[in-house]
Amino acid sequence: MTKIAIILGSTRPNRNGEAVAKWVYQLAAKRTDAEFQLIDLRSVNLPLLDEPMPASFGQYANAHTKKWAETIAPFDAFIFVTPEYNHSTCASLKNAIDFLYKEWNNKAAGFVGYGASGATRAVEHLRLIMAELHVAGVRTQVSLSLITDFENFHIFKPADYHQANLNQMLDQVIAWARALKPLRVA
Repeated sequence: MTKIAIILGSTRPNRNGEAVAKWVYQLAAKRTDAEFQLIDLRSVNLPLLDEPMPASFGQYANAHTKKWAETIAPFDAFIFVTPEYNHSTCASLKNAIDFLYKEWNNKAAGFVGYGASGATRAVEHLRLIMAELHVAGVRTQVSLSLITDFENFHIFKPADYHQANLNQMLDQVIAWARALKPLRVA
């Protein structure tokens, strides 16, 4: 069974991402073509990158890095839930990504962004980061607006059409995760 991690990137107090990630998880969990797990970076609690060697060397020195690697390695694909801060993704998500290398390789990714402009710039930055890590980002993304999909910028009320868009993205992520499996096995 294809295993997909839904990674909640924001660790801020009063974050909107928690409601978004739970919505993604609840809709994804209804599917029977993959297994989904929600990973909240707040509970992972990684420090600011503190590994002495670049992640691409695979020589992780710290227990928290080894534990993070063990968490991420079994997954075939990822759904990144990101806010947009200053036209990019949040520092906590970028930091968590930077800790690892081979654990991301030859997998697929989908993106759910939320912000004033649907976090499109944050997702574009994540696409570049994922490409460097040999992760295939799928075309369809979910772009949620703080103006139209949140009441008073905080109570999550997504427009109905986002559900179909999310399912289309999940279809693509699952297909790409399966297509890349021979590379992961090798």
